[in-house]
Amino acid sequence: MASEKVPQANLDDPSPTASSIHDATIEELGISEPTNALQRFANRLDALAGVEARGIDRVSPELRERPMAVKDYVHMFTIWFAMNCTANQMTLGVLGPLAYGLGLTDAILLCMFGTIFGSLCTAYISTFGPMTGLRTLNVAKYTMGWWPSKLCVLLNLVIELGYGLIDCLVGGLLLSAVSGGGMSVIVGIVIVALITWVVATFGITWFHKFEAYVWAPTVLVLFVLIGVAGPHFDTSTPSSGSGAVLAGNRVSYFFLTASGPLGWASASADYVCYYPKSTKRWGTFAMTASGITCGKLLIEFLGIGLGSGLLLNESWATAFSDHGVGALINESFAPLHSFGKFCSVVLALCIAANNIPGTYAAALNFQQLGAPFAKVPRPIWSTFACLVFAVIAIAGRDQLFSIFINFLGLIGYWTMIWITMTFEDEFLFRKGNFDWEIWNRKDLLPHGFAALFAFLVGWAGAILCMYQTYYTGVIASKVGAGADLGLPVALAWTGIVYPPARWLELRFIGR
Repeated sequence: MASEKVPQANLDDPSPTASSIHDATIEELGISEPTNALQRFANRLDALAGVEARGIDRVSPELRERPMAVKDYVHMFTIWFAMNCTANQMTLGVLGPLAYGLGLTDAILLCMFGTIFGSLCTAYISTFGPMTGLRTLNVAKYTMGWWPSKLCVLLNLVIELGYGLIDCLVGGLLLSAVSGGGMSVIVGIVIVALITWVVATFGITWFHKFEAYVWAPTVLVLFVLIGVAGPHFDTSTPSSGSGAVLAGNRVSYFFLTASGPLGWASASADYVCYYPKSTKRWGTFAMTASGITCGKLLIEFLGIGLGSGLLLNESWATAFSDHGVGALINESFAPLHSFGKFCSVVLALCIAANNIPGTYAAALNFQQLGAPFAKVPRPIWSTFACLVFAVIAIAGRDQLFSIFINFLGLIGYWTMIWITMTFEDEFLFRKGNFDWEIWNRKDLLPHGFAALFAFLVGWAGAILCMYQTYYTGVIASKVGAGADLGLPVALAWTGIVYPPARWLELRFIGR
């Protein structure tokens, strides 16, 4: 067995990450003995440069043990705030007035409550990180079973790579708009992808430190944006439509904004699995929910304001129709001239704060596809993920708006189905009793027949009730001009079907 060392513990570090774990051998860390040259090379990089070598192996409670202080919970809030307070989130705000015809007040209220709902669901899943020391979709095996959980992994890869291309697109559009077209969108995309690649490849320690500080310049620039663009927001025009049409638009936007924070659920435990087991569950829940909510609402409210002002400000409307949200943000800073361009550059570069966590999680998801994939070290998968979404972003750079509105709604459907089953499994069947040592034992984990059945039923409900530009479900079409009811119906159908199906599975199969 190799006796390679990992970095010395730093118990004063506010983020209990990989670098905070005790000086120990690879064996003591509970990492499987490297069986290939790639993993041995990754372990050497960990020892020499702090590149996180650990992949999907569980971090045992003994290795995470350390005192928790208030600053640790504050740090948890900060990383979630930083991850969500980024310029790409502004697109979701713009959709309220622009795609659904909502007035400023309507859009803000719906965005606020939708975001809170989605954040609470994601916060519940994040609590499994400190409890287990496992990555999120390893926890999913306890509900979904060994093989069906692979479906969650594939869907999550779509989420993470999809957000990667959207983040790169917004950043590229912003940088291109600032340069007056002197820098192509392609170059801007590459810049954002490179920043993402560096931090995501080095791993959790760099990720935590980056997120701990990157929020500050973003927030300062956003306050400048409030001052310069706020007077142009349309605060008086009411929502368009009436009756069932207006109700359908309101419902659709509420659940669209809920889908944003729900997108983090399938990776939320990944970022806190190095926290000690003694971490208060309610503390993890509260810091995650509040961090996501505060970060998203600050940026999305601004997006709603910009969207409301499009019809009153011809230059804004022209910029948006020609080059999307990036150009809109840059145009809103135009009265500040050179300083405004500087602010746009800051927002563009800080988009990496949203892209890095997704890329980090995507690398782990590749390893969770199966044993052959797990043999490839996490840094190689993060590199591959960056290449994939950068190339797709370059190819799809002219369709950002349609990509975003079509993509985001799908996220909420499957994550809500899985969260519902996880909640019912914990409190109705397991009653909090889990054996986390068997996380990688196919012979001991559930088969997942009940979960797969409930998953498919939930998806059937989502399809019947979805309202997207490319498809309107039979039930969704009955509400006004259409309403996206996919998420609540998927939740309800799954919640009804899973308990009896799981009872039958336990009764006749036994696990």
